[in-house]
Amino acid sequence: MDSWNYFNYFTEIESYFWKKRGANLLVSPLDWAIMETWQKAGVPLEAVLKGIDSAFESYQRSRRGGSGKPLKSLAYCTDAVLEAAEEQLEAAAGSAPKNKRETKEPFSRDELKQYFAKNAAQLEKAAARIESEQPALARIVSEAAQSLKANEILLDAPGILDLEDLERRLTVLDEKLHATLLTHASEETTLKVRREMDRQLAAYRRKLKAEQLALVEKQYVQKRLLEEFGLPRLSLFYFG
Repeated sequence: MDSWNYFNYFTEIESYFWKKRGANLLVSPLDWAIMETWQKAGVPLEAVLKGIDSAFESYQRSRRGGSGKPLKSLAYCTDAVLEAAEEQLEAAAGSAPKNKRETKEPFSRDELKQYFAKNAAQLEKAAARIESEQPALARIVSEAAQSLKANEILLDAPGILDLEDLERRLTVLDEKLHATLLTHASEETTLKVRREMDRQLAAYRRKLKAEQLALVEKQYVQKRLLEEFGLPRLSLFYFG
């Protein structure tokens, strides 16, 4: 990502997809997993939106689109988004860098403090709920809440806030929670999540490259396990 203005990356894509689809339906866990693969690959927001436009145009020319059936998933847009990203990269090759970096902070620190406090409270609530049945997991979740509170001190530091460093700290906490959930989730819960994933991905497996499929599967399982245990995503990409 070139700028922290991409904190609204997911909500912008979700809103745009709603508009193109013509229905304010919640995107599926599969759609969120796909968006995360684009974000992690550094696909610019403009390329995603351009790719969605291209995919919808192609879909409308298809037999299914011509019959009036709606385009239901972002999975259909994957190839078009990657093509748009490649085109944008080629167009940018050789272009001069900007002379000035944006120094204005994109978020107010008070809003960030509220975001941290909300997530810390959700972590503590989840830890209290599972403490009797899974004390080891509850301890790690509680530690994550305390680490999140400790990071609030960075928001009071003078000068321009180092959002990249802050995001790295939050990513470490996110990854620790993901690894812990994979270890402590029951076999029944894990099987349920993977069966859901297999059903939703069945129609798209042939359209995704192996590395894309592996990342989508990973992100899907992570998202669903967080939902199962009532845990928040901590990254600043989910702020606001």
